Amino acid sequence: MKKSVVTLVTLIILTAGPTVQGQVDPKLQAEEKAKEAIKLMDNGKLDESIQLLQTAQQLDPERFEYPYEIAYALYLKRDYKKAIDTLEKYKQHPKVSSILFQLLGNSYDMDGKAEKALATYDEGLSRFPRSGNLFLEKGNIFSFREEFDKALENYEGGIEADPRYPSNYYRAARLYCNSSQEVWGMIYGEIFMNLERNSQRTAEISKLLYDTYVSEIKVKGDSASVSFCTAVINGNDMLNGGKIKIPFCMVYEQTYIFSVIGIQTVDQASLSRIRQNFVGNYRTMGHNKTHPNVLFDYQEKILNAGHAEAYNRWILMKGDVDGFEQWRKAHETEWDAFIQWFRSNGLVLSNENKFYRKQY
Repeated sequence: MKKSVVTLVTLIILTAGPTVQGQVDPKLQAEEKAKEAIKLMDNGKLDESIQLLQTAQQLDPERFEYPYEIAYALYLKRDYKKAIDTLEKYKQHPKVSSILFQLLGNSYDMDGKAEKALATYDEGLSRFPRSGNLFLEKGNIFSFREEFDKALENYEGGIEADPRYPSNYYRAARLYCNSSQEVWGMIYGEIFMNLERNSQRTAEISKLLYDTYVSEIKVKGDSASVSFCTAVINGNDMLNGGKIKIPFCMVYEQTYIFSVIGIQTVDQASLSRIRQNFVGNYRTMGHNKTHPNVLFDYQEKILNAGHAEAYNRWILMKGDVDGFEQWRKAHETEWDAFIQWFRSNGLVLSNENKFYRKQY
């Protein structure tokens, strides 16, 4: 049986103040019990956590979070059947959200009922169609089965529906960068890094992007080649309002070919220059109009702000950790300025401002 494919964030973030002396408020008492239960859960004391959560539920039976957290503790105990029984009772709760269907589907999956899990995710999507977490879980089931086309269909469906949810980019990037269509992995991976900046997964994708650049950009003397994708040309797709639209694969590789001119080696330093060249060439060649791209627009914003070198070093840092650290120590002022700028000038995604493969 496959292991858990998602770490669920504890739902309750309680900020209740102290109880007024002499006043007994059951809801405040419930919150205090729940806060203590969450600490116990975090420390692996699941049975004690469940007991406190059950007390909290008795004190405030209308609150959705308490039975949800009980089910989550049962899930952590691998008591999937009890988790399922608990969650099934609350599917019609007025405060229910997509995370119930996520945890319920995961519980069915871990209990060996993958088809029931898929049906549960679909039920959740019928009620919460923009839930990237439910697309993710569907994709994970298909990925586990090695049905990668179906997995990507769901990961990319989640990207389109919920563009600020990072995990679908992460999963899609890993699959595409290990295929013949690396171009989509390069874009999804970089977007993921911008959404989830400081995690183990961020480091993994940084190295993946670097390794993919090194394997797909070849320079020898005055010649160079790039290979990030295989263009599939469809006559109907190329016609856009009576005009021929070049497939994005060809646009991407053509722009990189021009961006590599004059480069003698492919390493962290030269890749930063290549990526900066790419930003300028993409606009100069008019591709920003025929193939607008939210990530490339953001890269241009970074370039204009004077932080392209630092940003590119950050993106590629795990491909050459020693090289990155040497550069950072030699450019501390530049690095610190970038970090300060980066904190308040992140990549902004929305339903109107996003990137997903089917746009092209």
